[in-house]
Amino acid sequence: GERDLTAHVAGRHGTDLGGRTDAPGLAGVLAGARAVVTGNTAPAHLAAAVGTPVVSLFAPVVPAERWRPYGVPYVLLGDQDAPCAGSRARDCPVPGHPCLDTVTATDVAAAVEKLMAVENPMGET
Repeated sequence: GERDLTAHVAGRHGTDLGGRTDAPGLAGVLAGARAVVTGNTAPAHLAAAVGTPVVSLFAPVVPAERWRPYGVPYVLLGDQDAPCAGSRARDCPVPGHPCLDTVTATDVAAAVEKLMAVENPMGET
């Protein structure tokens, strides 16, 4: 249902896999990546399970210390003190998504570069 969006995100340089992978296939893709950028969703945990560092656009609706990627280097992006913190909301209860609206493409690129500079330490970078 989001193939137009995944095609747009992939652009001319990425490989669009929208709607083309099952869980084992996605695990294989994530295992081959040097780092993964994703929300605080299943792909973040799958990436961690296969040992891939994670940049997580982490909405604080759940506590990061309990729900962040585990066992791999990671960077969390987003305001962990935003008004939605701890709400466990599935849909943003705060207009404008203040927890993530200040995260820029530059922030994401810097987080990926930070992870690429890490040589196998565990925990937050």
